[in-house]
Order: sequence, then C-alpha cells, then structure tokens
Amino acid sequence: MNKMLRVLIVKWACLLLVVTIPLAYAESEEQERTAIPEPVRFVTEHSGQFNGSRIDYQSIAGETFIRDLVGVPKATIFTFAYLKTNLKDGEVRPVTFVWNGGPGSSSTWLHMGSYGPKRVVVPSDGEHAGLPPYPIVEAPETILDVTDLVFIDPVGTGYSRALGEYEGKDFWGLNEDANSMALFIQTWIDEQNRWNSPKFLLGESFGTTRAAAVAQILEGELSISLNGILFISQALDYQGSTPYVRDNIISFITYVPTMAATALYHGKVEPVPESQEVFLRQAREFAVNEYLPALFKGNTISADEFRTVRDRLSYFTGLSADYIDKANLRIQGNRFAKELLRDEGLAIGRSDSRYIQDQIDDLAAESDRDPAGDGIGAAYKIALLSYIRNDLAVDWDRQYLNPADPDLSRNWRWRTVPDDTSWEPTYVNTAHKLASALRINPSLKIFVASGYFDLVTPFFDAEYTLNRHDIPADRVKYKYYQGGHMMYVHEPARVRLLEESRQFISAQIPDG
Repeated sequence: MNKMLRVLIVKWACLLLVVTIPLAYAESEEQERTAIPEPVRFVTEHSGQFNGSRIDYQSIAGETFIRDLVGVPKATIFTFAYLKTNLKDGEVRPVTFVWNGGPGSSSTWLHMGSYGPKRVVVPSDGEHAGLPPYPIVEAPETILDVTDLVFIDPVGTGYSRALGEYEGKDFWGLNEDANSMALFIQTWIDEQNRWNSPKFLLGESFGTTRAAAVAQILEGELSISLNGILFISQALDYQGSTPYVRDNIISFITYVPTMAATALYHGKVEPVPESQEVFLRQAREFAVNEYLPALFKGNTISADEFRTVRDRLSYFTGLSADYIDKANLRIQGNRFAKELLRDEGLAIGRSDSRYIQDQIDDLAAESDRDPAGDGIGAAYKIALLSYIRNDLAVDWDRQYLNPADPDLSRNWRWRTVPDDTSWEPTYVNTAHKLASALRINPSLKIFVASGYFDLVTPFFDAEYTLNRHDIPADRVKYKYYQGGHMMYVHEPARVRLLEESRQFISAQIPDG
C-alpha cells in the first residue's frame, strides 16, 4: 500500500468517527428521552363498614399501560381501584368501571362525591362550599359491599398520559376515547385475572356517551359481556341537550320539565301546584302535546294558539309573557339560567339550578359562569388531592390534571369517519351503539339516574332519548333525584342513589 493510499484511509476513518460519534450520542439521547419506565403503583390496605358489612379492601392507585398489537405502550391510564380482600371461599367479586365526563374530566366527581369509600362534605342545599378545610369523611353508604370499584382517568386527565411516540390527540376523540377505554378494560381484567367477574360500567354526563360506545366495543368486537350499565345524567343523543342552537326544536321540548322544576324551586310558579310530581307530569304533557305542535307550525300558528301556548309556557317556566313574546316561544335553556332571577340580579346554575350567583353583567343574555361549578369545584379538587396523598399514599412529582390538559379541548375530535371520507356533521349520538350492545347481550340492562335541576342534561331528554333509537323499554330503569347534574351533592339524593345503584347491581348478578 503506497503512502498516499494510507493517508486517504486514515482521513476517511477519522471522518467516519467524527460522523458516527454524534449520531451514536444522538441515538442514545433519543432512546433515553423515549424510555418508558415501569408502571407506578401506590398500594395501601384499608377496612370499612359498607351497608352494614365489614369490607377489608386494597387500594391500588396506579398506572395501567395500554399497548399496540406488538406490545409497545401507547398510553398510561391511571386508576384508583378498590378491591375487596376478605373474600369468602369461592367468591367471584363483581367489578365496576367508573368514569366522569367532559370530555376532559378526571374521575374526581364520582370518586369524592358519591361512589368512593370516602367523600367530601359540601352543603346539601345549593349553597357555596365556603372556605377550606373541607371535611373528608367515611362513606359507609357506598357500594363496596357489592362490587369492587375502579375509578378511571382518561388520557390527558389526572395522571394519565400518552406514551412514547404517541400523543394525547391520538386518544382525544369520540371513537379514539372509546377504543382506549375498551382496551384499558380488557387489559385490566387480564392483568387482574378478572375475566369471569360480573362487570359494570358507570359513567356521568359525557361518561354516559362514552359508556354506550365502549359497551358496543366490549360486547361486539372484544366479546366481553357486561352485566349492566349505570348512567348518571344521561347524554347519549346531544340534540336534546343542546339549547344554544336556536333552530333546535327538540331542545326546546326536552328542557321544559327541568325549567318547570327550577321555576317551582325558586318560587316563580303561580298558582303554586299541588305537588312537584303532578306539576312535572303536566309540564311533560304540555311540552309534547301543545308546545311541540306550536313550534312545528312556525309562522302558520294562529294568534289565539300562540297566545295560549305563550301563557302556558310562562306558567311552567316562571318567565314573563313579554319575554316569551320576544323569544317567539323559543326558550333556550342556557338563557333561562340568566333570565329566571334577572329581576333579583342573580343567575342560576346550569349543572344545578338550585345554585345562584351575583354575576357582573346583569344585562347579558347568558351566564358567563356556572354558579354550581363555582360553588363546589374547588372543594372537590382540594379534597381529592388531600385524600390521595394522605390516605392512599400517592406521593408523586407528576401533576394531577384537573382540569384536563389544555390541549385536549381544542384537539378533541368529534368526527366519526376518516378524514378522506365525506361526512355531514350532526349531533353527537351514541344511542345506536347502546341499542347494538343490548341486542348482542339480551340480559344487559341500564340504570338511568337524573336530577330534576340539571340544565345540562335534562331528565326529560333521558326519557326522550332512551324511549327511541330502538332501545327496548323493559331494559331501562329510570330514577329521579332532588339535585342537579351531580345529584349526589344533595345529601338525601346521594344516599338514595347509592342504595338504588346497589339494588340494580345486585339484581344483575346471577344469584345476586
């Protein structure tokens, strides 16, 4: 080898070394950046009296990884699981998967307000929760005597996050969310060896939207049978709970009974009816038999019929005939919340119309805040974070997202077909998915809990939605409570909700 050739070889070797060292370093840095640690779990032991029975239980506050088909983790789903440990010989323990709504809500509300083994105490009568400290007390009425409980925080809420090359927006959508939750349930029952346990879904608000979609996936694609589904503040077909769209006739009808219950509560109904039950039955009948035909007629309605319907609507809603004239009979639920007590300078809550608030702009057509959310939101968040740190030993440097990741809402995908497919936007509706699940599993039944003072998901809309969409009437059980969207804020409603949930779950367990 001549001298010139040796020099060239040395130079190329040096150049290759210069190039490969940074590449190797960059690759190592990328691997370190994308390395996924093992799931984190905080396990504690507890005991309590629930419905008169002593239950020893283990709390597992921790991560479950959902994975793609080759086993690569896609996301970590953080849950708070309460699992009975003093099992009898041969006891097959049911499990209930619990989530809230949003989309973008952690499980804080159902966890600390109703179904968890401890709860935060807030005023029962629609008053503001006041200042901390907020009492966190035992909840012996909850349903741990009949079922294990798994409170789920979807990706982008609580401690749940996307992993590796996946992003939050891969899970933020109507279909994407349902698929990830179904995959989580399959993963959890596999890891916990709970395949043959009776299984229930329990969701609130958008959590009911999710539950219907998840039920179809579990029953259809994954062949995982459910024993029952509990809907808290049903929201399957959004047409009946979308009052801010002025030409949405359906929402004008579905909101009337809730507006009537609210007007009666605030003393705006004259003459006072003989009872709330009778009054709300009359409100339903008026909405369907008089109000709906009048709106359908539009400009062809006669002057006499217009005045009759206007005056009847004024009676049921507590609003002035003059206001209803100007609204052309179209009373929007979101505006009702600002209008009912306008002469007192107050707005009422949308999620619970028992709440009131003195807002800044008394001339606005709609509220700028929800007095109910403002009344209890801080108490629930503070109580949860205190409880999981002090009782469940969750000591972690990851931020608990409540509210959700700020990117979730603006990246949420309601579209249900691929981007390259034509699609005419419509109201969100997973009722057909529920109907499908009910046909696949003829023993599956539904429990529907509604609050009379809920101006977000009105109770008459639950009846309207579930009485159509090919859902068999004998498979649905309706219950009504003297509260709002989170009816369990009202203490008597909370106790009754838990007892009636217990009865439903027990009835859906063979030999239960």
